Amino acid sequence: MLTPNSKAGAQTPWLDEAWRLFGVHERSGGSDHPDIMSLYQEVGHPGIAHDETPWCAAFLGACLERSGQRSTRSLMARSYSQWGERLKQSRLGAIVVLSRGADPAYGHVGFWVGETASKLFLLGGNQSDSVSVDSFDKRRLIDIRWPRALEEGAEHPPMQHGAQPDFQRCLAHVLEMEGGYSNDPYDPGGPTNFGITLKVYAKWHGVRLSADNHGRLQARLKNIPASEVAAIYRKNYWQRANCEDFSPGIALMHFDCAVNQGVSRAIRFLQQTVGTDVDGEIGPLTRAAVVSMPDHRVLEVYARVRRTHYRSLHHFWRFGRGWLRRVTQTLARAKTMVDEALHQTQPETQVPTTTPASNCTRWSTAPSSRVSNPKSKITEKETSMPTKPIMPGKAKWWGHSMTIWGVIVTTLSTVLPTLGPVIGVDVTPDLVEDAGKQLVTTVQAISGLIGTLMTIYGRARATKPLGQRSVNLQI
Repeated sequence: MLTPNSKAGAQTPWLDEAWRLFGVHERSGGSDHPDIMSLYQEVGHPGIAHDETPWCAAFLGACLERSGQRSTRSLMARSYSQWGERLKQSRLGAIVVLSRGADPAYGHVGFWVGETASKLFLLGGNQSDSVSVDSFDKRRLIDIRWPRALEEGAEHPPMQHGAQPDFQRCLAHVLEMEGGYSNDPYDPGGPTNFGITLKVYAKWHGVRLSADNHGRLQARLKNIPASEVAAIYRKNYWQRANCEDFSPGIALMHFDCAVNQGVSRAIRFLQQTVGTDVDGEIGPLTRAAVVSMPDHRVLEVYARVRRTHYRSLHHFWRFGRGWLRRVTQTLARAKTMVDEALHQTQPETQVPTTTPASNCTRWSTAPSSRVSNPKSKITEKETSMPTKPIMPGKAKWWGHSMTIWGVIVTTLSTVLPTLGPVIGVDVTPDLVEDAGKQLVTTVQAISGLIGTLMTIYGRARATKPLGQRSVNLQI
């Protein structure tokens, strides 16, 4: 009979967790085995109603989570074919992914505990409806995987645009929202301290809540240490909701929602917000959709989805104002985090500065926001200023003025008819006016020709490089 190896178990704590469940079997009839139902919850699927739902991936994922490793949190066995790192050969405790039938979407997953020339022996869940060791044909083998070390990071690296989320800062916000101990008769969670219900506290300690231990556990909950509070929040909400995959502001909103409205619901709310399939699992498509959408927009829509859900609850009359106020405060702080992250990751730009001893320009590195400081001094070396700039107010040639020509024609039409007989020339006003108009037309034509020639000449000179000079701007 195969039994756990204690020496190997020290290196594979997830395998120890699996052996502890050895023999757990589905129940027939209308009842469900509580240990199997808890597996669904631990990997983020509390909505599963019966233990007949395929649970090999839930079993394996829960064992990994209990040992401190992060699972795929999926009920799809083949989700583990891309998890961790690939092994070239099997080893005790390795995750083995198998095919199941002809459909490429179906599969099976379990922990490797032995093999023969043609068979693999796996310790797994949902094997003959129980946690057992069964043999499988090697021809079904898809992949063998091994968990990455915890210090190397989670299986799905955060897809972030900015700084990493701060769990402690987000936790401080949640604890402020939750408050201390309470036992409101209208609260379905019952006795609660720092937002941790008595049921969650009992489960954390592996105890089934009953009438016999209710009072004792309630007393312990009232005095729960801060370190234990942080550990419960990190594992039950922060990690299960994949909060570390997102930028600080979105992580805060998502974490707060997971705590107050449930992990599975928070994931669905986020998927509804970014417009992906609402399946309750954070996958690459959801991560990509979150990253591609502006953080402020994600937060606004997420907050609206949360408010809509709150208003649909039958006890909104009792807690509604507090819930809505919580969303408003979370939204404001989340936006602040977004702005802080953008400021921290703002690209640097070169800002020219001038030393007091000279008029030479040197370049220094500074945040681009300093450029708009009204008190800063900017010395800029211009390279596009002409050597002889056009000065405003320069007088144009008098021959271009129709006013001057009008005066000349008017004067001639008045004076010449009077002086004409004296000099023996008969000049009428109409003749003078016609001659003046012809003269003006002639002058305008000549001026137009001269202007055209000057334009051609100017374009020809434009091919020469422009002069440069330094200009000091004092702002």
